Amino acid sequence: MKNKDILIIGCGAIAHEVSEIIELNNWDNVRLQCLNAELHNTPKILPRKIKEAIDSNINDYSKIFLAYADCGTGGLIDLLLKDYDIERLDGAHCYEFYSGSSVFKELSEKEIGTFYLTDFLVKNFDRLVIEGLGIQKYPSLKEDYFRNYKNVVYLAQLQDNVLESKARECADYLNLEFSVHFTGLKNLGNQLNEVMK
Repeated sequence: MKNKDILIIGCGAIAHEVSEIIELNNWDNVRLQCLNAELHNTPKILPRKIKEAIDSNINDYSKIFLAYADCGTGGLIDLLLKDYDIERLDGAHCYEFYSGSSVFKELSEKEIGTFYLTDFLVKNFDRLVIEGLGIQKYPSLKEDYFRNYKNVVYLAQLQDNVLESKARECADYLNLEFSVHFTGLKNLGNQLNEVMK
């Protein structure tokens, strides 16, 4: 029998931010279940993992919401969700739902060769980028992966000097220009608020 609680199935890369929004709004009836953020490195596997999470919880909650964008799956998440009455976050990726579609469009049109960082990616840059992409073992891959990039834009959820300094170090490591755009949690929070209505 379903209870009246809402389950958010989300990406581990945004767990802290979604938890903060849940806490700020005192949503006592909302539970968050996160999948491993490293699934982004294997986007073809991601929809299957999401389906497993949905199927194991579908009978226990009055509503499930997916705290994922498309996340590089080429529409596979949306195809999966057609079989369920479940919505997801708007946008192609977390960069878009953090910054908002119009701001992200403006940033990407300004320079298509932009590598984006979020708070999570800054904190986990070594593990997810340097190790995750194999650059630690094969340093020449850095040039292969990033030769067409021109700059790094740090989409900051927090105004934090330590994180900004670390983000600048990431850009320096990649030999790219650096800028910061503060997103906060407003756009993500607005989407989650719509779900709770």
